[in-house]
Amino acid sequence: MTTPNTLEQAFADICVMDGPLSRKLAAYSQKLQELNFPFAEAYDTLVARLIDGGIGTGAPRVGEAMPLFVLPSRTGELVRLDELLADGPVVISFNRGHWCPFCKIELRTVAAYHAAIAERGGRVVSILPDRQGFLGRLDADTQGKLMILTDVDNGYALSLGLVLWLGDRLKELMRGRGVHLDQIHGNDGWFVPLPATFVVAADGTVVARHVDPDFRLRMEIDEIIDALHRAGAHSTQRHG
Repeated sequence: MTTPNTLEQAFADICVMDGPLSRKLAAYSQKLQELNFPFAEAYDTLVARLIDGGIGTGAPRVGEAMPLFVLPSRTGELVRLDELLADGPVVISFNRGHWCPFCKIELRTVAAYHAAIAERGGRVVSILPDRQGFLGRLDADTQGKLMILTDVDNGYALSLGLVLWLGDRLKELMRGRGVHLDQIHGNDGWFVPLPATFVVAADGTVVARHVDPDFRLRMEIDEIIDALHRAGAHSTQRHG
């Protein structure tokens, strides 16, 4: 196999790579550095700022209740977390947007395990600030196997302490790559959620979480599967 010499080619190769999600995400981070993309340095700077700021420390912890939401789907239908939980545990994934390569790698990988997740009674919900008109792109990327919801102006993520400002440098870089969040979000704030994952049992209790200021790191698929198993056991104990 030839070594990818463009970021687009590297991304395509990584998406079909075997191995754990962490390996794919690390490979993309490494490719940013190898190809001398200014994003690599800008992301390092952003992560350092997020660590210093203690982002995510107030987000729901294991054993706590997950705050409820009412958010619109791609078609504009309002989706309620309590109604989703009535059918079983829910995996809630906060993502930066349909434009984010790290999020697309994560969600494509999660979608590939749709059957295994469904076997354990779970379903995956991706929450991002993109307006409904942009959700079709991510829906196509994940073959319609995930529920994708719009968090208008990051309202729900903000209530959990999971919102960050990208900063002027990343704003400049993203615009240079044709990513205009003012159009995607319908505002010019350039705020996005910190990518995070919560596995919520049917009674609304968080049984697993991944909240890390380094947004290039995500919850592994086997951790999600194991958490869904615990969520099922948790619900049985609560109702036993």
